[in-house]
Amino acid sequence: MDLDELKRLREERLLSHKKKKREYYLKSKAKKENIKREAINYEEDLNELNFSNKIKEIARAQKEHVDSRKDLIIKKINEYKKRKKDYYKENKNKRLEYDKEYREKKKEALKEYRREYYRKNKDKILARQKEKRKLQKSENG
Repeated sequence: MDLDELKRLREERLLSHKKKKREYYLKSKAKKENIKREAINYEEDLNELNFSNKIKEIARAQKEHVDSRKDLIIKKINEYKKRKKDYYKENKNKRLEYDKEYREKKKEALKEYRREYYRKNKDKILARQKEKRKLQKSENG
């Protein structure tokens, strides 16, 4: 195969992919359009008289939905906590070993970073330390 033929094949495959993608998009769009939604009369529903009632109705519906799922949500949260705890217990030694290796590996880089940070922010750090000392003297003396 030469380069021109590879380019042609690539272009054909790209076009067929785009065609499939477009068909899928149009199919899902048609499904969405088939769903009939109830028309909202904004002037009637959201006028001054009905606005607060409509908001209360929406809040009530949302609260009912959350309340109906409350047990399931709590169960999932507890299950997740238990899984996480078990995972950490199981991999504690690996994690500690990794942290130790990482610190050893990055020891020099961290020292250099701290040196550079202190050099850049020396004035700010010294000012903060001076301020703390003043506060401690005023509290003690």
